[in-house]
Amino acid sequence: MRWGSAVSTAASPEAAVDEVVSAVQAQLGGARPDLAVVFASEHHRQEYDRLPGLVRSRLTPGVLAGCSAGGVIGGGREIEGRPGLSLTAALLPGVTLTPLHLENDQVPGAADTPAAWAQLLRVRADARPHFLLLPDPFTFEAERLFAGLDGAFPTSTTVGGLASGGQAPGDNALFLGAETHRSGAVVVVLTGDIAVDTIVAQGCRPIGDPLFVTRCERNIIFELDGRRPFEVLQELVKRADERDRALFRHSLFLGVVMKEQPEYRQGDFLIRNLAGIDPASGAIAVGALPELGAVVQFHLRDAETSRDDLEALLNRYSGEGRADRPAGALLFSCLGRGMYLYGRPDHDTDAFHRHLGEIPLGGFFCNGEIGPVRGTTFLHGYTSAFGLFRSRG
Repeated sequence: MRWGSAVSTAASPEAAVDEVVSAVQAQLGGARPDLAVVFASEHHRQEYDRLPGLVRSRLTPGVLAGCSAGGVIGGGREIEGRPGLSLTAALLPGVTLTPLHLENDQVPGAADTPAAWAQLLRVRADARPHFLLLPDPFTFEAERLFAGLDGAFPTSTTVGGLASGGQAPGDNALFLGAETHRSGAVVVVLTGDIAVDTIVAQGCRPIGDPLFVTRCERNIIFELDGRRPFEVLQELVKRADERDRALFRHSLFLGVVMKEQPEYRQGDFLIRNLAGIDPASGAIAVGALPELGAVVQFHLRDAETSRDDLEALLNRYSGEGRADRPAGALLFSCLGRGMYLYGRPDHDTDAFHRHLGEIPLGGFFCNGEIGPVRGTTFLHGYTSAFGLFRSRG
C-alpha cells in the first residue's frame, strides 16, 4: 500500500490539476493509482463539472471520488480563503473499491434488513467493509445513512465529511468518476486488505464531574444526580477561573458517554450543543437524546483546549504500537477550525505529522465531520476526524 498527497493554489484548474497530478505521480513512482480523492475550493466552482474529467485524463485512477470544499488540505498544507485543489491518491493492492452515488430515496429504511443494505452497497456483510462518505448537506440525510451502515455492518468503520463551499441546494459538487453531481452522497466501499483507524478530535475538555441523567424527556434534561442542571452549572461557574467563566457564555457543551467504563477520559464523550437553559425550571436542552441513567459531563471549548485535545489523541494513537503503520490518511476538519480557531494555517496537519511522521495526508474543511465515537458513527461539528489507512495485517 502506498499513498501520495499534494495541493495547489493555482487559480487555473488546468494548472492546478497539472501541479497536483505531477506531485502525486512522483510520490507513487509513476504507478496508476487505484483510488484518487479530489477536493476543490469554491474558487473553482465554475469548473466543477470539468474538474473530475481533467484529473482522470492526467492520472487515470481506478476510482475517483471527491467534493467541493470551503478549504482544502493536502501535502502537509491547509488552504483557506483562496483557490485550492487537493489530490490524494493510493495504490491499494488486495483492496476492492466499490464507488456509488446515492440519493435519499435509495437509502433503506430503519425496518429494512442488513441484506437490503448489502444489496444497495454491492457488498457482503461478512466482507468487513469500510466506508468513505461525502454527502451533500442540503439534499441528503447523512445520519440516516451511517446509522444504517452501523447496524448492517457492525464491524465497519465509516469516516468522511459533508461537502462545503456552497450556500444553497445545488451549490456544492460531488465528484465520482468523470461525473459531477449536485445532490445526494458519494460513497466508496473498501474491502479486502485494508484497515481504517480513526482519530476524532472534538476539541473539548471536561469540567466538573461525570453525572447521571436522573430525569429527562427526549432532548430535555430535568435532573442530573437528582439536581437541577442549572444549579449544577451555577456551582461550576462559581468554582471556575476567569478564563473558563468567559467560555461559559459561548463555548459550553455537554458530553454524553457512549460506553460505560470504570473511568472516563477526554475523547470518551460524544460532544453535543446545549440548545437552551431554562433558569425557571432548571432544565437544559441538548442536541442529543440522552437516556435515563446515561453518564454526562459538561465541557468547554476554545483554541487552547482544541489544541490540547488533538495533541492528547494523536499522542495516544502514536503510542499504541501497531505493527502496520498507516500508509496514508484523510482529514475531515470543521470550517470553524483552521485559521478561524487557531489564527494560523496548518495547525492540525502540523500536529499530525509531528506525532505520526510524514504520512501523506489530504482532506478538506467540511460542513460536518463524520467519524465514530466508541464504535458508533456520528455527525460532528468543530471536529477534526482523521481516517488512517493501513494493511489489515
